Formats: sequence, structure tokens, C-alpha cells
Amino acid sequence: MKKLSLYIIPILLVLSLTSCGKFYKLEKSTNWEELYTAANDYYAAGEYNKAMILYDKVLPVIRGSERSELADFNYAYCHYRTKRYIEAAGYFNTFYQTYNRSPLAEEAMFMNAYSLYLDSPDFNLDQKSSRDAVNAIQLFINRFPESDSYERATAMINDLQKRFEEKAYQESSLYFKMTAGLYPGDFYRACIINFQNFAKSYPDSQYNEELAYKLVEVSSAYGERSVFDKKEERLKNALGFADQFRRKYPQSKYLGKIDGLVITTTKELTTHQKLKLDYNEQLAKAKKEAEEKAATPESEKKENKSEINQ
Repeated sequence: MKKLSLYIIPILLVLSLTSCGKFYKLEKSTNWEELYTAANDYYAAGEYNKAMILYDKVLPVIRGSERSELADFNYAYCHYRTKRYIEAAGYFNTFYQTYNRSPLAEEAMFMNAYSLYLDSPDFNLDQKSSRDAVNAIQLFINRFPESDSYERATAMINDLQKRFEEKAYQESSLYFKMTAGLYPGDFYRACIINFQNFAKSYPDSQYNEELAYKLVEVSSAYGERSVFDKKEERLKNALGFADQFRRKYPQSKYLGKIDGLVITTTKELTTHQKLKLDYNEQLAKAKKEAEEKAATPESEKKENKSEINQ
């Protein structure tokens, strides 16, 4: 075995050097026919990086000829096969725009969308590229509704929508956690808006029941901590959210907590309304006394003042 290895290793080394030498010569070549043939051969052999380098050299020369269509298509696939998905998406899109009547156009448009899909990040990262992928997939579905890739495209959109939903849920949860901080007021408002927007954007989400409960909890706390003039309105909003929750989720595991929040919020509202009534009565009384004082004749005021001095 050792003797056999001694023979095999030099042979492999020679073959490797020969291959490298051949490719090096091609890189320096100006024979475009030879470069085009070699690029296609390397592509067919799965040596995509070498094929890409040679296509880079030959494509500007053959642009506009009959050969450029296949070369452009293979060039886009070279990027895809080497996991350069953003670049691949761009080249597939360019191919479709340039050769939209080609029999390869449908595949190119799908691969543009699929490349963007593969480049889209996990839900906890920025989702701009995911939104670009959704737009590209939707364009493909609209353009080729009878395509064999239609179901794959639909599954890709559904997967990306789940990522958006998870991202939105995590953002909502973050706002909720911040309400326990030193300055919760802004985050109470943000939570209320965020929870409502989530329900509108994802009406069938598994998270809606949980966020609807948290909406009652947050709005109740927000009302309790509000300034005097806005307190009644916000407490009533909290009770309104609680009523909506009961009607939408009559069998919810959160109903006991909702009932507790309703009791607390109702007591707070009753106390506030009593204080508000007392305040308005005192304000009316003070206003009336001020008006009576203003209506008293000047002579009577002097007489009253004289009597006080005596």
C-alpha cells in the first residue's frame, strides 16, 4: 500500500499542476472561441468558479450574439451554485429582462425569486431582503400562474410571511417588557398601537389571543397612571378592550386575569369619577363666589371693609 501511495501522489500532483497550468493559459488567452468552449466545459463539470472567471472574460465580447443567451444563463447559475445569492438574483433578473421570450425566461425569473429567498435572514434580523423576496415571488406567480414551480413559490411566500409575523411578535414582546422600566409611559402607548396593528396585519396569528390579553393589561396600567384629564378616557378604553376580548375569546385561559383587571380598572374609574365630580363641584362653587364678588357694588364693598376694620 505504501508503494502504491508513492506512485499515486505524484500522479495526482502532476494532474493538478497540469489542470492549473491549462486554466492559467486560458486566463491569458484572447481566443474568444476557446474561452467560450472552456467556460461551458468547466460549467458542465461543476467547476463554477473557473467557469465564472472565463465567462467574465468572454461575455463582453459575445454580447448580442446567439451564444450570449446560454452564457448569461450559465453565468447566473455559477453565482447561484457558489452561494452568491444576491449576485445570482441580479443576474437572473437581468437575464429575464433581456431574454423575456427565451424558453429559459420562466426558470430565470423563478431563480431570481428563489435566490432572494435563500438570502433572506432569520426573523430576528432586518427583513428588507425578505420583503424584496416576497415581491419577486409574487411577480413570478402573477407572470407564470400555470408554472410547475407555482406551489414552491407559494410555499416560499408563506414561509416568509411567518418570519414577518414572528418578527412583529418579538417587537411587540419587547415593547411590553419595556413597560416595566423607569419611563413606561411612551412604551404603554407604543404597546397599545403595536398590539392593535399586529392583529390587523396578522388576523389569523396564533399570538393574537396572548397580545389581546396584554392589550387589556397594558391599557389598564396606562389608564391608572395617566394624568387627571386623560385618566377617565383611558380607563374606559381598557374596559372596552376587555369586553372585546371576552366576546372574541369566550373560552380563553386568560379570562380569570381579564376579570381581575376589569375589577381593578372599574374601581379605579369609579374613584376617579368621584374625585372628578367633587373637583367640578368645588370649581363651580369657586366660580360662583368669584362671580358674586365681581357683581357686588363698590359702595357695599367699602361698607363691608369698614365694618371689618371696626
